[in-house]
Amino acid sequence: MPAVLGDTTDGASQALRGQQVWRPRVTVACVIEQSGKYLLVEEEIHNERLLNQPAGHLEPGESLIDAAVRETLEETGWHVRPTGLVGVYQWASPHSREQYVRFAFTAIAESHDPDLPLDAGILRALWLEPSEIDGIAHKPRSPMVLRNIADARCRTPLPLDTLHCYPLAGSI
Repeated sequence: MPAVLGDTTDGASQALRGQQVWRPRVTVACVIEQSGKYLLVEEEIHNERLLNQPAGHLEPGESLIDAAVRETLEETGWHVRPTGLVGVYQWASPHSREQYVRFAFTAIAESHDPDLPLDAGILRALWLEPSEIDGIAHKPRSPMVLRNIADARCRTPLPLDTLHCYPLAGSI
């Protein structure tokens, strides 16, 4: 039987316990298209205006799909229904040196709450056509932004049941 990390009978596992294990930052994003336009957010980071999908970090005890729905609502005021998985993307920020693993979903915009306050740093939500995205003065927050849109436009998303969430007993 193979040893399990943390198994006290495995010397290698015991050696790893004293070391810090590297973990990428897990994020989610939604690519939402409506009438040929894509929902994006304009955000200010380090005094620079950038474009991004509604996106953010996975929180403890949260499924990837639930995180995508929550982040979209918090950043845009839009209630969405995820419909597929566009892809999984890995990127290292040249500024922070942080590494990210992004799960990008397609989603349908179902309703909007214009009175909902947006997350800190989010200036506004925008519906833009692909040609407007390419020509806008603000640059994308990461190369994943344009790639997620391009992939959503040219690929059939994977079904959501491709992902499996096994919640832990009790709270995390």
